[in-house]
Formats: sequence, C-alpha cells, structure tokens
Amino acid sequence: MNFKEIIFSNIYKIPSAFGLDLSDYSIKVAQLEKRGRFFQLKNYNRVSIPEEVIVGGVIKKEDRLIGIIKKAITAVKGESIKTPYAICSLPEQHGFIKIIQLPIMKLEEVNKAIKWEAEANIPLSLDEAYLSWQIIPSKKSFDHLDVLITATPKNLVDKYLEVLKVANIEPVVFEIESVATARSLIKNEFSPKSVLIIDLGYSRTSFIIFAGNSIRFTSSISSVSNKEMLEGIGKKLNVTLKEAQLSKFKIGLEKKGKEGKIFNALLPFMTKLIEKIKDCISFHQEYSQQDKECEGNISEIILCGGGSHLRGLPEYLSSRLNIPVKLGNPWVNIPYSKNKLPAIPYDESPAYATVLGLALRGTEIK
Repeated sequence: MNFKEIIFSNIYKIPSAFGLDLSDYSIKVAQLEKRGRFFQLKNYNRVSIPEEVIVGGVIKKEDRLIGIIKKAITAVKGESIKTPYAICSLPEQHGFIKIIQLPIMKLEEVNKAIKWEAEANIPLSLDEAYLSWQIIPSKKSFDHLDVLITATPKNLVDKYLEVLKVANIEPVVFEIESVATARSLIKNEFSPKSVLIIDLGYSRTSFIIFAGNSIRFTSSISSVSNKEMLEGIGKKLNVTLKEAQLSKFKIGLEKKGKEGKIFNALLPFMTKLIEKIKDCISFHQEYSQQDKECEGNISEIILCGGGSHLRGLPEYLSSRLNIPVKLGNPWVNIPYSKNKLPAIPYDESPAYATVLGLALRGTEIK
C-alpha cells in the first residue's frame, strides 16, 4: 500500500529496513531480503514483554522497554541485524482508519479536501494527530475518489519514536497494525470480494474488512483475546497457562472423551467471538450499500495471531457461520526458493503476520 505515510527519517535511500511489531505482551522482529524474484527471511525473533510495560498500547515503563527492544534485536535467530532502520507498528486501538469519498479532482486539490473531511470523520483534533491518506484505485466507482485516511495521536507516536531512538533504532515509517497485517495476508494486496481478517492477539482481537485494493473497516476489542481463551482452559482444568496453551494446540475444539472438558471451557469464548463476527458481518451488509467495492457478502474469513492456533477453530467457525474460514498464510506475498524454506514453522506463521507485513514494506524502501 503506497501510503502518504508517517515518515520520520530524513534518509531517502537506505539499504534495507526490518519489521518491528510492538504489542502489550511481545515484541516481534523480522527482516526480509529480496533476491531477484525471491525473498529470503534473514532473521526473526519474538520476546515477551512483562505486564505494565505497555498497557493498552501506551508505553508506561520506558527504560524497561528499551532494554527489551535491545535484547530482541541482538538475539535474533538467523543473521544479525546490521541496519538501524525499521518499519514499526502502532497499536490498532489508537489508530483511526476510514474510507471517505471525494468528488473527482486534481491530485493537488486532494490535500486541501482531505483536511476538511478528516476534521469531520476522525475523532481527533488535526493539531493533535498525524494524518496519512491514500487514493484507492477502483474498478467500480468512476464518479468519485475513494480515499483511505488514517490518523494516530501525536503524543502516542512521539513516545514510541523517543523510545526507539534511545534503543538505537531509526523508525522510517510507522504503520497501524492492520495495514501491515493485510499486506501479508491478502494476495497481491487485492481481493475482488470482501474478506474479513480476524487477528486473535494475546490481549485483544482485531477485525479487518478488506475489499478491492484496501482496508474498508477495522475494529479492535479487548473483551475477546487469546489470554481469555487460555485462562478459561486453565480454570476449567486447573492447569497453568503454559499447560493450557499445549492443550489448545493438541486438543482444541475436539469434543470426544476427556477432551470435551476443553471444548466446554472454550464455549463461552467461542460464543462471544461468533457474536462479534456477526456484528462485523451486519456492519458490512449495511456499509456495502454505500461502498460499491464491498458489494456482496463476506466471501471468507482469514485467521491470524497467536489465538488462531486453536485446533479446529477454522472448521468450527465455518460450520457456525456458513462462511469459508482458513488460517492466514503470511508468505502469500513473499515468494521464496524451494531450497530456502522459511525458518518460521508454518503452524506458527499466522502469529507473525503483522511483523512479516512490516518486513515486506521494509524491502520496498528506496
């Protein structure tokens, strides 16, 4: 996605940039290198973040976070990171993404029009936000321009920038998580039909509707999360979160014999998740009346994030919603030579969707 982005570096030509995905409970790092028509995963890492260091996407303990970031960078699996430049994520819950429609106009007129439309559509003062926008190509709308605008609070972004610079990282671009996630999961960044991406994170779940060449809608909630899922299993079986994680992988939504206890433990979580998905589907049906790119029903659901590793989840959701559901493949836009398979195991790859999307953006920096 060729955004008019939040760019903080004065360096216009840099050799490469790695992806850096920061969340409340973990840091993920990944770096890709393009060699001809193939990519190589040069390195990757995941390091846990203790509670209270980042809370709800807001940095609370800067010194501790700086140390953890340095550890994540220096202890990568694979080649060492030799560049300070990074494409960095911003927390989904603090970003605002909206498609607006403008009359057909010259490109130089868009900047001025964006300001007025943003003031009406973004719940932030423009003086207190960083604003980005992108004209979305459309094969269905010829009487207007579709423009995707994003906004993030300046005080939040500036704090991330300050911490990263102290950690000797030079952020080149900041992206809201959903933008990077869609880049890694939607083949060629285009879908002729509407797709719902569900990112089941440790502390929250994000819902992303993608159609045509762009994200059309995002929502992020903390009431449904991988943490809630694991705690439900742990409480029902009286086991640790680590043991609950293992049960999630090996047994999941299996109903037979003793395994039925885990299914019963997960049932309240699944009920809540399905309710939220239905809310997104209802919104899409209403929104599609205004947006021609979203015409028709949700064609499929793509799962990613750590919570997507629940055994039997795609099949269960598909049977309940009558919509095809699959695990996301974050390698779909990262072709690689057959003798250079990714170092990240395929069954773990959906949890790396966001950072691989950031790393993919890093290969495009010129």
